[in-house]
Amino acid sequence: MRNITNEDLIKARNKLDLAKKNWHLLDDGEVFNTTSSLLQPVIYKGIKAMLKIPIDIEESRGSALMVCWNGKGSAQVFEYDENGLLMERAVGTGSLRQMVINGDEDTANKIICNVAAKLHGSKCSHIPELIPLQIWFKALKPAADQYGGMFIKCNAIANQLLNSQVETVVLHGDIHYENILDSGTRGWVAIDPKGLIGERGFDFANIFCNPGIQIATSPGRLSKQLKLIATETAVDPKRLLNWIIAWAGLSASWILNDGEDAKLQMTVAEIAINELNNF
Repeated sequence: MRNITNEDLIKARNKLDLAKKNWHLLDDGEVFNTTSSLLQPVIYKGIKAMLKIPIDIEESRGSALMVCWNGKGSAQVFEYDENGLLMERAVGTGSLRQMVINGDEDTANKIICNVAAKLHGSKCSHIPELIPLQIWFKALKPAADQYGGMFIKCNAIANQLLNSQVETVVLHGDIHYENILDSGTRGWVAIDPKGLIGERGFDFANIFCNPGIQIATSPGRLSKQLKLIATETAVDPKRLLNWIIAWAGLSASWILNDGEDAKLQMTVAEIAINELNNF
């Protein structure tokens, strides 16, 4: 992941100020940044909104997809241009992450599956910036060469999946408990898509690496939620299990390349590989 520089932030802040002027926005909170965007809560025509200024190309691609979704399973977009995105601010009090922590993971995952179905039913494949899964997985082969072991298995499974994709749709690409928010009156909506295209089942794999290592690697969790999500989505459970293995390996490779600890992802991959032996 590219580090944000002071120059990046200055450029983004200038774009933010211009967007506020052009769209007649009122401040409703402090400016803050993530690893890839500059954001500020604002008021737009009397409505609570969130102004987002992408800093990297990945976020810009996601913004174009948000516009195409047009609020169908996603946050509603009010304004959009090449510099920024103005979308509804999720004002509901619900939290899928807290729901899982409180022991109601079944309900949280059913909500995710319902939102994903709306996103996957979109007609947005015309967006030229969408990234095919074959390209998204490009870091896994070098990881297999460098680290060996489990990564070799993950890479082999990923190659099998990528060469035999079914039910190709536009993918969110980063579905987890904090990217599906409670909007209040409009229910649960997705934010922060990566903008990918590929097999539908891929989009559910990241759920199994969240919300943290204690829950994600707890005994029986993967097996139970595999059954639930496969049932809710009509995705073949064995194929979903293979996507979990492939995704965990890819995610671990990114994390290791950043010099960070990939214990969560590697443990999930190991659990999933063991589970695969039961099929």
